[in-house]
Amino acid sequence: MPLPSQLPGHLLLSAPSPAAPSTPLGPFEDSAVAWTTWVTLMGFVGVTALAVIAVGPVARRIGPGALAVTTARLARVAVALGALAVPAILTDLAHSASPDGGYDYGAAWNTLYDGSNSGRLAGLEVTLVAVGAVLLAPLAARRTAAGAARPWLSAAALAAGAVALGTTKFPDAVPDDWGRTTFETVMWMLHLIGGAVWLGGVAGLAALALPGGTADADRGAFWSPVIRRFSAAAMSCVAAITLSGLFLYWEHVDGLSQLVSTMYGRVLGVKILIFGTLLLLGAFNQFWLHPRVEALRAAGDERPLRTLLVREFPVLVGAEAVLGMAVVFVAPFLHGSARNQAFQADAVKHVGASLDALPKLPAKDVSTATWVWGTGETLLVLAVMIAGYWASGVLARRQSAAKASTSRSVRSAAPAPSGSRSGS
Repeated sequence: MPLPSQLPGHLLLSAPSPAAPSTPLGPFEDSAVAWTTWVTLMGFVGVTALAVIAVGPVARRIGPGALAVTTARLARVAVALGALAVPAILTDLAHSASPDGGYDYGAAWNTLYDGSNSGRLAGLEVTLVAVGAVLLAPLAARRTAAGAARPWLSAAALAAGAVALGTTKFPDAVPDDWGRTTFETVMWMLHLIGGAVWLGGVAGLAALALPGGTADADRGAFWSPVIRRFSAAAMSCVAAITLSGLFLYWEHVDGLSQLVSTMYGRVLGVKILIFGTLLLLGAFNQFWLHPRVEALRAAGDERPLRTLLVREFPVLVGAEAVLGMAVVFVAPFLHGSARNQAFQADAVKHVGASLDALPKLPAKDVSTATWVWGTGETLLVLAVMIAGYWASGVLARRQSAAKASTSRSVRSAAPAPSGSRSGS
């Protein structure tokens, strides 16, 4: 394979090929600390979004009791995640600030609002997630969970959490190319917030599926519209994650071969496999679980099916939540880019000696073809998501109609009570 033209001319030397430069995954401890930060911060945003988008509107229509029970359950989960996010973020900063790989919490605290852009962003991240948790704290009590302030507190907490999550990828310096930096930041926001709403929402559903999450009498009227609302939000998140993921793939990977030839590519491949499994579970829920919930409601009472759904639903959402946390765990192992790792390995092979400073490729140039392919991918992903949501709705309505018709037939064919009289 010829050496890429970006390699400096003085590196083209004839010598035996040494081993390729190491691209380690990094210390497990670093990734565990980063994972805790991401899980708590994204979980706070996702659980709060579930309350605002799906659970709150449905429970409010059922009644104040249902609204109080479900809001309090989700608020407690979100407050706990927000409270844990603050020390998790500080621990991540303390680990980065320590020169010997330890934890310097004093240095981490001093970086908050230290006058630099990175300090302001870190300060906002800690402050806003704490503010979000404080805003939701009154809703954790059932006696206040259904009050008039509920929608305002939930919306404000969600906005605070989303901005706190966004600060992790906001640029901390004035960019040379405003257009590209803005586009990259938007892609990261789609990736992070989409993942937070989807995966955190699944965790919130799992919390509601546990005993006491909803009243027994409200389950029939609660779960079907909640699942339908969350499905619409989740499919929008999947579209956002897919589109932003395609851009990040284009930016960091040159060809499918780098998925197996570089450490970055192999880690990304694991992440893609887990994400694909999540998509399969989501499709199973969309095309199997939801239509049967709708049919159950239409039939009035199908005890065997009700028992089956009650048993399987927590298992399914629990599996999705675990896989979602696995995706977040894998992500911190993505260091650098597959393009640079492959380029550096090739550079060392041609130079014949280890390099003190490994060369790096410049960022990819955006051409007209890039915009054409990107637009086509966007339209295709949106079309698939809209078609899937429509098809699952049609399936649900058909099964509901069939169940309702069967129930009416059974009731009409049932013998009249012994005490009734027939007409003359």
